[in-house]
Order: sequence, then structure tokens, then C-alpha cells
Amino acid sequence: MPGNGNERRTGQEIRFRLNGVERSVPLRPDRNLLYVVREELGLTGTKYGCGEGECGACKVLVDGVATRACKTPIGEVAGRSVTTIEGLANGLDLHPVQRAFLEAGAFQCGFCTPGMIIAAVSLLQRVPAPNEAEVRAAMDGNLCRCGGYLRILEAVERASRLARSPSGRIR
Repeated sequence: MPGNGNERRTGQEIRFRLNGVERSVPLRPDRNLLYVVREELGLTGTKYGCGEGECGACKVLVDGVATRACKTPIGEVAGRSVTTIEGLANGLDLHPVQRAFLEAGAFQCGFCTPGMIIAAVSLLQRVPAPNEAEVRAAMDGNLCRCGGYLRILEAVERASRLARSPSGRIR
């Protein structure tokens, strides 16, 4: 993902918004977004899975698009907005997708859950009422070691209904 022309680089640092907060980190080409988020900024909800961009456990939203953080050089988020799983809830008020995953029991070990939720949020921001084929396509590339795919599909459908209800929201 190339920058969008609004890159903000100061010397050897880049600035970006992380979960709504302006952050500045050293710019070094050997670091990816996943490493910076987990190891330098301490947000461990985003998981390191395969490290190859195949499993989806490391997904975050970059300008609203589900993105594999393990394959994203830190320089590519300069001037952009990044949202991790920690940035979805508003205090104790869970995001509709998070609530739906809980209600549907759409996790067992929970390792894939952050990436699955991020992929679902990205989909529902673009397509508020997706059909099953659209959900399956959006979730493709997110691997669940426990095989909870049917409950995950149910959770995304539930989240779609929640978000369209007067009390729900997709942001």
C-alpha cells in the first residue's frame, strides 16, 4: 500500500493515527506494522500468526481497509489511520462485530478472532447487508485453527443486523 500523498515524515520518524491517537515512531525499513504495534506500542491484541501474510491473524484497519500488518512496512502508514482490535470498542461498549462474535460463540481458542473481527468490520463498513457469498469472500484468507467457520459466518450476519438496528453502529 503506497502512501496517499499525505505522508508525514519528520526526520527519521513517521507519524500516523493509531486507534484515534497521533503516534510518532522511528522510521526503519526493517520493521513492519505488526512489530511496531505489538512490540513498540504494546498493543498485543493483533496477533502474529504465520508471518507470511497467509493466516490473517495480524489484520488491522488501515484507512478502513483490512490489512495484513505483518506484510506492511511501517513507512507505508505515514499520515494514515490505523485501527487495531483494541481500537474498536468504546470503553466497555463493544463494537457490534465484537458483540456478535461473543453472542454467536464464534471463537474457541481466540487466536484468529482479532483478524476475523477486523475483516468483518472492514466488510460491513463497505457492505452493510452482505450476502453469504460476500461474507465468505471477505473472510477468505483468515484461517481458524479450530474450524469455527460456521459460527464466524453466523457472527458476521448477526453483526450486520446489530449494526443496522437503532442501538448498533458500525464505525
